[in-house]
Order: sequence, then structure tokens, then C-alpha cells
Amino acid sequence: MDDPTLSPAPTSDLPPDDVAAIDELGKTYAAFREELAKAIVGQEDVIERLAICLFARGHALLMGVPGLAKTLLISTVARTFDLSFNRIQFTPDLMPADITGTDIIQETDAGHREFEFAAGPVFANLVLADEINRAPAKTQSAMLEAMQENKVTVLGRTYDLQPPFFVLATQNPIEQEGTYPLPEAQLDRFMFLIEVDYPSAEEEKQIARATTGSAKPQLQKLLDGSKILAYQALVRRVPVPDHLYDHAVSMVRKTRPALPEAPGWVKELVAWGAGPRAVQYLILGAKARAALKGRYMASLEDLEAVAPSVLCHRVITNFSAESQGMTSRKVVERLIDELHAS
Repeated sequence: MDDPTLSPAPTSDLPPDDVAAIDELGKTYAAFREELAKAIVGQEDVIERLAICLFARGHALLMGVPGLAKTLLISTVARTFDLSFNRIQFTPDLMPADITGTDIIQETDAGHREFEFAAGPVFANLVLADEINRAPAKTQSAMLEAMQENKVTVLGRTYDLQPPFFVLATQNPIEQEGTYPLPEAQLDRFMFLIEVDYPSAEEEKQIARATTGSAKPQLQKLLDGSKILAYQALVRRVPVPDHLYDHAVSMVRKTRPALPEAPGWVKELVAWGAGPRAVQYLILGAKARAALKGRYMASLEDLEAVAPSVLCHRVITNFSAESQGMTSRKVVERLIDELHAS
């Protein structure tokens, strides 16, 4: 079982005291939201979940219909960080080498020809995988090793990716013709599934005003790679009370219809439940949310707030659920409500 909490200990100029460092992270997060607000109208919940992923060292999949500024949001995040950024537009003819890179023949000064590795766009701190379900499975799988191991293997040679490394992918949920749905194994690599919804009427009015003028907002770069790594290490030091681990394990195990602790309605509606990685990401997400809000310990509120984004793409419903209009999100929300009431 891969452990997403393992990481090198970065050096940075964070305050030596974790309480002061969390206070600093809270202020940095507030500044981050202010910068994004210069280019993005609304979407506060989406921005919060994206920030939780980034500081918990997770990858995120943004799901939403076209025109909801998913790509703009990710590119704006990249502009607020002093990080390298590459965008990969996934298409049916995209090949794995177009992502990872390949060896090319180069002529040396001595007149000899040698193979030299030309790095692909995955060699960046922040990678936008736009419309990731438009490429076939062979190409999608090229992202798996990079997302989980922070390295790629090309022609038998392994190349490390420079940390911090994030994959932020987008997917269109309504246009499925000619697409290749992500397999469950790859979906499980994403810490969060973030659903991007339509803006409110007032927000749409603000969007129209902001995007039909001539001036583009200038964004300030807030963080570099070493500071992000230090904040990620800080997030992992946020304490979690024992009962929260029990709650996370209970929540995940109740999604598995084959287990005796699963409620009867879960056995009826769910084909497959979430795996152990879901427990890890529930705890990491709760830690990150608490730290971003300037709190020094994760709480049940934090755990329940991140649970839908962690569990919805890991709970697979069956035909009975579809016939009743029960989606994975509705299943997860009902389970959270029942656990909260108990």
C-alpha cells in the first residue's frame, strides 16, 4: 500500500514553532484567495478544496461542464506560485511519449550521434491535464507512475520529477461520446474529485463585467517550491485525535457492501466501496483544512467537510442505485449524515 504521507524533510524559513507556522500559513492562504479573486469570480468552495489538495500533496480532478473556468482556475493558481507549469491537452491521438518525453538522436561536438532524453511536459511542478478522459487508456496510464511515484520510466530508464509535483486534471461529465472513462485505479490516484457547479446569477453578472473589458489582472507570486514543501511538511504535523481516526475508518468501511458493518441500504445500492487510500486522504484532508483555517488540530468538522471530495469517486454504485436516481454523492452524503447523527 502506497503511503502518501511519506516525504523528504524540506528546509525553509518557516517559524520554528508550529503554532506560529500555522498562523503564517493561514495568512498565506488568505492572500492566496485574494489573488485568485482578481481573476476568478466565486467558486470559494472549489478554491478551498484545491488549496487543501496542494498543501496535502495530493492531485485533484475537476469535474464540470464547459465554460466554468476550470482551466482558467488552474492556470491562475500556477500564476500565484513561483513554480514551473505545463498544460497537456489530452486528445485521442496523444501518445505516452507526448507526456513523458523520449530519446532523440543528437550529434555531439565530436561528430558522433548519441541518444539524448528530451523531457516531456510532465516535467513541471504543476501539470494541467486538460480533458484527461479524451485520451486512450495507454496514454492515461503514462500519468499513473508520475502521480503516485513522482517519477517516470522511459525506455527502461527512470527519471525523477522535481518536487513539489501536482497533477490537476479536468473532465467534462456530460459529453462522453468518443471519450475514454478513467479506470478506477487511476481515479484512486486523485485525492479529491472537485465538482465545479454553475455560478449564481450575481456571480455571472460579475463574470460578464470582468471578462468583457480590456485589462487583465496582474497577479502576485506568493510561494516558491521550497516554501510549499515546508508547508506540506507542516500540514502532516497537525495533530489528529484518536477518535477522528476511528471515525474515518468507520466511514470508509461502511461504504463496502461486503462488510457486516455496512448499512443495509449501502449493500443494496453500492457495488464497490472505497479502499484504504481513502482513509489516508480523509485524515490528510482534515489536517490541511484545519491548518489553512489557522487551527492547530484537525476536527470532526474538517473530516466531514472533505469526505465528499475524497469518497465520491471511490464509491461505485450499482444498477439499482441508478434506477432510483442515487448517485455516489448522494450515497456519501447520506452516510455522513447518519454517522454524524449517531
